[in-house]
Amino acid sequence: MAYLELHDVGFTYPNGFTAIEHVSMSFELGQAVAIIGQNGAGKTTTVKLMNGLLKPTQGTVIVDGESTADFHTAQIASKVGYVFQNPNDQIFQDSVRKEIAYGLVKRKENRASIDTKVAEAAEWCGLSDELDTHPYDLPFSMRKFVTIAATMVMDPQILILDEPTAGQDRRGTERLGRLIRYVSELGKTVITITHDMEFVSREFKRGIVMANKHMLLDAPIADIFWNDEVLAQANLKRPYIAQLAEARGLRGVLSIEDLMSRDADLAAVDAVGTAGGDREE
Repeated sequence: MAYLELHDVGFTYPNGFTAIEHVSMSFELGQAVAIIGQNGAGKTTTVKLMNGLLKPTQGTVIVDGESTADFHTAQIASKVGYVFQNPNDQIFQDSVRKEIAYGLVKRKENRASIDTKVAEAAEWCGLSDELDTHPYDLPFSMRKFVTIAATMVMDPQILILDEPTAGQDRRGTERLGRLIRYVSELGKTVITITHDMEFVSREFKRGIVMANKHMLLDAPIADIFWNDEVLAQANLKRPYIAQLAEARGLRGVLSIEDLMSRDADLAAVDAVGTAGGDREE
């Protein structure tokens, strides 16, 4: 049995708006999965159902063998952590240290354990020098890492990131990639909602495409980005490297390394450049 399962799940808001219908998906531990699709596809509603922020109006969500309908959100959140798209929706403490430590303090862990875990999460999130800073004195991009650290430190088996690359520069995006790989290597699963197709192509092997309140496809990332019908239905574009490869008559390419190896002209240019560099040395 998978650690997290959605069985024929649907959700209708109190105002009568149906956000998703008949959605089924499952997640083993130790994975990194991207959920992609345009605004209104139902992505955020789906992940909020995963950690009990919402309860399905149709179907069943199973976490660690038990239905979320039988537990409070706080109980589910200890297993499935959720990082909001807007960090301002989560931050309420007056220092980064207190924000990261809050859940551990509520859990009544001892001070030595709290200090160790806070320091480790802060290091991974690039916050070691900001622990005594008020979170709102940090730029938006770093505030996002504060909320990631505060969720990570609780050690959930599933970590959900909602649009983590929004507002990030290249350094922040690279840090996110390292963080996702680290958490996955610990045997946990990272589920990420994102519109950043370049980030998806670099950091994920599995993707789930959603459109019009349904799941269209659950497949390897390379299969998704070269499925013309699914991309059209979901109104998604290929990453830039894939677009360049397509323009050169190559399909199935998602990385610059693959493009260089398959395109003889580019490989020749690279070889000349390398040789020139060697001569200059």
